[in-house]
Amino acid sequence: MYNLKTVFTAISISILLLTYISCNDDSEETITSPIGTSETITIEPEFITSYQNLAETDYSFYIAGHTYGKPGVDNVGVHPPFKEKFNLLNEDEFIDFGVWTGDIVWLSTETDWNEIDTDTSLLQDTVYFAAGNHDVSNRELFESRYGQTYSSFVHNSDLFIILDPNLDGWNISGEQLVFLQNELDTHSSQVDNIFVFFHQLLWWSPENIYSNVTPNSTSGRADTINFWSDIEPLFTSLPNKTYMFAGDVGAFSNGDEFMYHSYENITLIASGMGGEERDNMVIIDVKEDKTVDFRLIALNGNDIHALGELEAYTLE
Repeated sequence: MYNLKTVFTAISISILLLTYISCNDDSEETITSPIGTSETITIEPEFITSYQNLAETDYSFYIAGHTYGKPGVDNVGVHPPFKEKFNLLNEDEFIDFGVWTGDIVWLSTETDWNEIDTDTSLLQDTVYFAAGNHDVSNRELFESRYGQTYSSFVHNSDLFIILDPNLDGWNISGEQLVFLQNELDTHSSQVDNIFVFFHQLLWWSPENIYSNVTPNSTSGRADTINFWSDIEPLFTSLPNKTYMFAGDVGAFSNGDEFMYHSYENITLIASGMGGEERDNMVIIDVKEDKTVDFRLIALNGNDIHALGELEAYTLE
């Protein structure tokens, strides 16, 4: 049986590449659709670059960190450059959902959350929240609207876990730690990849190899946290590839608006916005063979590839 998404992708890529080859300049090319209609299709080079590597994609999702944007600015809804890319997200047929990795609002008020709900209603796919410190500054309000701040789900044989380090000074402890251990015990042998989301850069420390990465804030961080002692070993002991995402970067234009580091079976990624120069989000493409690719999307300006490849990032 043919995978319809793969077939559609192959047809689409063939059309796009044929059109691209026939172009003699950087202008848009308009062709007549060969698929039984007289509809014309306008294709831009940027679109071709975005989609030509999506063959064999099973599904995609995206992460967006620090979506309230610039510190001190109480936007109506999300950071405007992010909102300007909603059409890109809606037009990407592979995307099944998004995860906003915290600091979704500058002020946690009914008005601000109503504005966020209005913005998420403009997106065709489900949005999950990994709460940031700003979001749970009024925890009662947040939980009354969106429920418990840690959760999990399985999607296409992959496990997704959302955690809340705000509960205990950047630690995953108590009932939340028991929850995490139970989820891994229950699902790890039955799934392929594991994706974990939280707001703070839990792997960061002023004394380790990530010390030159500058988080937006270390607010609320306890003197001792248990990421390396208790949390990371839960995943390195598994055969599953594990990808962890944090969202507390990008508020300032400081060169640390995103990061990537991979070792053993672990990949650590941070992405965020607000600095207005290197604002970004990441689209994650899960292939049919369960390998994972990344698309680093620049939010400022018209060139979504302006920031290069996420995997090209190196720790200094």
